[in-house]
Amino acid sequence: MTGDGWTGFAEPVSTSNLVRPERAAVMRYARLAWEGAPVVRMLEQRLARLHHTEHCVALCNGFWGLVLAMHVLALPGRRDVLMPSLTYRRMADVAAWARLRPRFCEVEPASLACSAATMRAALTPEVGLLLGVHPIVGVCDAPAIEQLSGEYGLPLLFDSVESVFEWVDGRKIGGFGDAECFSLHASKLLNGLEGGYVTTARADVARRLSALRDGRPPDGLDLRLDRFHAAMALASLDDLDAQVERNRARYELYRRLLAGLPGVSLLAFEEAAPTSYKTVVVELDEDWPLSRDETVARLNASRVLARAYYHPPLHRKTMSYPHVAAELALTDRLAARYMLLPCGHHVDHAAIERVVRLLHSLVSR
Repeated sequence: MTGDGWTGFAEPVSTSNLVRPERAAVMRYARLAWEGAPVVRMLEQRLARLHHTEHCVALCNGFWGLVLAMHVLALPGRRDVLMPSLTYRRMADVAAWARLRPRFCEVEPASLACSAATMRAALTPEVGLLLGVHPIVGVCDAPAIEQLSGEYGLPLLFDSVESVFEWVDGRKIGGFGDAECFSLHASKLLNGLEGGYVTTARADVARRLSALRDGRPPDGLDLRLDRFHAAMALASLDDLDAQVERNRARYELYRRLLAGLPGVSLLAFEEAAPTSYKTVVVELDEDWPLSRDETVARLNASRVLARAYYHPPLHRKTMSYPHVAAELALTDRLAARYMLLPCGHHVDHAAIERVVRLLHSLVSR
């Protein structure tokens, strides 16, 4: 127990979504899978409709969806894939698996996302693929990046893992660029336990992705989505609108409780268009008495499993494969200021109130 009476949580509270769809729905789809129904194809069709696009190719996970999409889309003879450094910790590894070389660009300070301007500044003749990445909260300016792609004749892939529910300029995420990649991991909006998928309007891309997935490469990897994971994802789709409302209630409680806490700013979702409210991210500014890493450590010690936001950035990681070194001063600054707070299916309103009380206690000390 600390001096202010804080005892911490008996069970850890996590930043992962871990949404649990209704058991009856899961069992209904699982029975269909057991009886031989084409549940993976059913899922692909529903996801294509959800994202307002023509084709969806389901895979074993989002990581391999990204690898295959990079392999299919990158221009022959060019080795670099241009991506933001402030992103998924294994994104550079993805490029290496696709036999490409990661090249890094800056992000915009307000959105924490790459933009047409930040990508243009890092373009070279060796770039054979643009990778636009939507941030954990909000979206990047996908239409502007599409224009950049057309201007330079470069294929465009979006990592949309965090943006299943979002829209940009009246268009649903899933139909931008040459393809978009999503995850069905338990930590994501749609919980298939594991899995991923790629959406595209291009029939040729869908055919090539499907052929690679079904072709059983010589190293023995099975890239197909398991039928029972598809059953879980279908049940999650049934629950999607209700889940978003639960997410919104948690997010709004955080917004209200954090409003009077000096040094902490909630990263706001853009609510002019539908959004998922899935993840809670806060910025710690100069009025906050601790560093972000110290704050995360103290929260973790109380079983509050807060996490640093995309830290370290990719250009600061040690890599054993070819990559382009970069100095990204803004990314370095931003990577030290943001953290994720507990949210998701297993975090109730009482837990949120306790987390914010703990943050207050850190200030009072």
